[in-house]
Amino acid sequence: MRRTAEGIVAVWLVQRGALFPWVPVLFACGIGGYFALPAEPPGAALVVSGGLGVVVLVLALWRGREWSGPLGVAMAVVLLGFAIAGARAHQVAGPVLGWRYYGPVEGRIVGIDRSASDALRLTLDRVVLARVDPDRVPRRVRVSLHDGAGVVPAPGLRVMTTAHLAPPGGPVEPGGFDFRRHAWFQGVGAVGYARVPMLAVTGPEGGQRLFAARMALADHVRARLAGQEGAFAAAIMTGDRSALSQDTLEAMRISNLAHLLAISGLHMGLLAGFVFAATRLALAAIPRVALRWPVKKIAAAVAILAGAGYLALSGGNVATERAFVMVSVMLVAVMLDRRALSLRAVAVAAVIVLCLRPEALLGPGFQMSFAATVALVAVFGWFRDARVPLGPRWLRPALTVVVSSAVAGAATAPVAAAHFNQMAQYGLLANLLSVPLMGVVVMPAAVVAALLMPLGLDWLPLWIMGQGLLWILGVSVWVAGLEGARIAVVAPGGWVLPLMAIGGLVVVLWQGRARFAGLGPVMVALWLWSGVERPPVLVSETGALVGVMTSEGRALNKARGGGFVAGNWLENDGDAAGQSEAHARWRDDLLAPLGVLLVAGKAARVPRGCEGARIVIFTADPDMPPTGPCEVITPASLRQSGALALVENAGVLHLKGAAEATGRRLWSPQ
Repeated sequence: MRRTAEGIVAVWLVQRGALFPWVPVLFACGIGGYFALPAEPPGAALVVSGGLGVVVLVLALWRGREWSGPLGVAMAVVLLGFAIAGARAHQVAGPVLGWRYYGPVEGRIVGIDRSASDALRLTLDRVVLARVDPDRVPRRVRVSLHDGAGVVPAPGLRVMTTAHLAPPGGPVEPGGFDFRRHAWFQGVGAVGYARVPMLAVTGPEGGQRLFAARMALADHVRARLAGQEGAFAAAIMTGDRSALSQDTLEAMRISNLAHLLAISGLHMGLLAGFVFAATRLALAAIPRVALRWPVKKIAAAVAILAGAGYLALSGGNVATERAFVMVSVMLVAVMLDRRALSLRAVAVAAVIVLCLRPEALLGPGFQMSFAATVALVAVFGWFRDARVPLGPRWLRPALTVVVSSAVAGAATAPVAAAHFNQMAQYGLLANLLSVPLMGVVVMPAAVVAALLMPLGLDWLPLWIMGQGLLWILGVSVWVAGLEGARIAVVAPGGWVLPLMAIGGLVVVLWQGRARFAGLGPVMVALWLWSGVERPPVLVSETGALVGVMTSEGRALNKARGGGFVAGNWLENDGDAAGQSEAHARWRDDLLAPLGVLLVAGKAARVPRGCEGARIVIFTADPDMPPTGPCEVITPASLRQSGALALVENAGVLHLKGAAEATGRRLWSPQ
């Protein structure tokens, strides 16, 4: 017993000085605990959690000892993560449309993008709905324009149209991605579409200067650079992706180059790095300044200011905010004479991001960004400490790019596969052919173009930038066209990614040989993923679409309609087929062996009894539902339960609803 205690103490002492990177991990555990609850905790519980966390933290830092101090801090951080996540959910609370609405919609344009169907999509605030109490009107609505925009959309322009609106939809299947929660944290309380032209009510209203500047810059760039390279340039300079075609987006996704379109850590790091290096070089060229002033620290401050300007100009989305925080933390470390690329710096950035937007923890952007950063810092830190050579000096830049792409790709591949249900088989090749050009040509040219734009001399750097982007687009199309470029992956269970994350973090953060114990959770996660079983039957939340798993893949009862839901089902199955191909698998006798009867359409014969079925599904509400021992599913009941899945439990098939899986939360229908 004594030897065991001495061993534990010895292991614990090894961790001294390496415990801070665990702070964001524990903070994330508290945030994850809040989102995993089956019901919304009372406000008092959040207050108690936050207050107790502060008290425990103060006591641990003030009176804590070798063991009690770190354990107290760990407990406090988890409690604070739980409280901050709940506080954020209440902070963004706003009205959500509780019914389907058709009629006039008026509002101010605060966002312009494109929907998954390539329709122009507007986000409106200061919304007015006819015959709706202003207190029940959502703060923001999102409307897709399917038959043309009418008036040209402009930032701040107050417009009106006649639109169909509905509450944001829930998960397309139990346990799936919760779109309703996502919209809640974006402040969007209704989504819909319009098939009539949009009309301008008044001119642009105030408060949208940055948005107007973004769109003006995007229009200017697209005027200088025609085609998709101009749309690409506008996307990485301003965040406006509305001119990118669906073919371009699809090729970028398949080739694993879609991250080049989003203004994230790569773009912010390249911009800040170029500004830092250029400023430092320019100041060092002036002997009097170089000898008297801290040139390196001044360059870091200028790079932070440049990053802040890029953040404001790009629209300040979550990915860009996260990237700015990470880059700023590292540049501040340079100003404080600390090591810029360290796990401590990454941990500080993660804590700041999670404090500002705790909901980011659930998104692929945060997970992939920090997975790549932690892996890169850990691997290159090991290279530095072990003095592993990266070849001769002239070859090191190329080898560094290869190693960076391989490490970042390996770290983010499981996260990308879990969220997007696909793996890019040639993603490493595409990134090796594209990322160096992005750093050496595209981003420096973008910075120079921005500086020369007021003088009207930006045409040359923009042309150079366009040539680099034209190459990247060509690489994406070529790689996407290779046989087997995209591998469909089945969606994992809820425990897979957390187990992988914990295991990987133990390997990276724990000190000593015990770190390799982290491989255990990773192997368990892969085993769980390989054995995942998809539901034999899925029913959409409207009841119109039904999918049955067959030996050939999921069969769908409709060739058209409900395309978004159908696409998500097939992707989660790891099935690369389209909806029409999945419909070709459909046969009317597929449901009978499962004890399910499908009554499709209003004109279908309504059975008087259950006709031997345990479950009867109606795609339209019947006037007289059947009587008997069977369970009856109608569009009316689906509005309460959400999408349904037929799952097996202890050898018995039963229905599980999406509402049951998500629980009663702030963003759930009231």
